[in-house]
Amino acid sequence: MRDIAWTTSEEGTPLYLQLARSLREHIRSGGIDPGSALPSERDLSEMAGLSRVTVRKGIEQLVGEGVLLRKQGSGTFVAARIETAGSKLSSFSDETRARGEAPGVVWINKTYAQPTEEEAAALHIASTAQVARLGRVRLAGGEPLAIEHAIIPATFLPDLESLGDSLYQALDTHGFRPTAGTQRVRASLATPTEAGILSVRQNSEVLRIERLTRIADGRFVEFTRSVYRGDRYEIVTPLADI
Repeated sequence: MRDIAWTTSEEGTPLYLQLARSLREHIRSGGIDPGSALPSERDLSEMAGLSRVTVRKGIEQLVGEGVLLRKQGSGTFVAARIETAGSKLSSFSDETRARGEAPGVVWINKTYAQPTEEEAAALHIASTAQVARLGRVRLAGGEPLAIEHAIIPATFLPDLESLGDSLYQALDTHGFRPTAGTQRVRASLATPTEAGILSVRQNSEVLRIERLTRIADGRFVEFTRSVYRGDRYEIVTPLADI
């Protein structure tokens, strides 16, 4: 870690916000690698010449922004940015395991129901058809990263009791894994409920992702709307010359 260039002379700005700005700029310039531990509050207090109360408030500011994250019993760490391919059809669980982290899920709802008119139209099914309605919080290493609400025609997912952390694995088991689809991504702000679930501040940046997928024979299998933490996720799409 490079030495931090402290600048705490902005008149009228609270010291903890000046500290947070210096730490933020230091991290973004590569002074501390993603995933690395931040110096202790005592060390930062001595380095910056500030009280530990001021240092603690500055750190809490960056934790709320998602720049830093606390791990119980381990300390405070620089949050790593997660790059996900915008052109690749993959599951949250597969991507999480590929990064060497353990995926997890907290279920909000898991039930059979009838689709709304919008859902039936998106999936090209009758409004009287039965669908699996799945709401869940997606975790990586125990940290909440996304909220997903998926609608699946019941014929593709006949057994909800056996559904684990991976929807795509369950669909694959029944021979209905998605093979193609479309995805729309837009920037937004977290609602109070979303902020509470994702452990971020209200009105924090989030990515709203709508995904509609098909199986090999062309039938629509999945209509999912997700909210991903904007402080942790980046959508990366390869470009080619036309």
